[in-house]
Amino acid sequence: MKKNIDLQLTLTEKAKLKAQKIKISELAGYAPDEIASLLNASPQRAKEVNALIEFQSIPSLGINFATELISQGYYSLAQLKGKDPVELFNAYEKHCGAWADPCVEDSYRLLSHYITHHDDSKRWWHFTAERKAYREKHGFPADRPAKPWYHLPQYNKMKAYEEQ
Repeated sequence: MKKNIDLQLTLTEKAKLKAQKIKISELAGYAPDEIASLLNASPQRAKEVNALIEFQSIPSLGINFATELISQGYYSLAQLKGKDPVELFNAYEKHCGAWADPCVEDSYRLLSHYITHHDDSKRWWHFTAERKAYREKHGFPADRPAKPWYHLPQYNKMKAYEEQ
């Protein structure tokens, strides 16, 4: 398990854990219904926290990737088992309405590999050559979004914040 997993807990949720003398890192050992009880959270919120833990347990996949999966309706690795990484990536781009940085596709390849092999020695960049070979041979779908991710409003807000 990674040392630093971002669960996007609110200050109130952190305070509830602290009052119960439970470390954030210990939440990985709890089921969603237990997380709901500990945080006094809705079942949906507990499901999201549990998904953030599970998705970020894969080496080199962080909070952004985890929240992207949740935004597409995935809450567990079991839901993603057997899914083709190319199809997942293409669906992600359609979901976002923009084409993504190539490393995102590499991350979907890592995700699929990890689910199948439980190999924690790989990182997303180990799949770059595989992605490049695949895209050279097959290209992208004809209905791929035309604009890049860095033209999305949320990216421009982050960029402006970082430049301050």
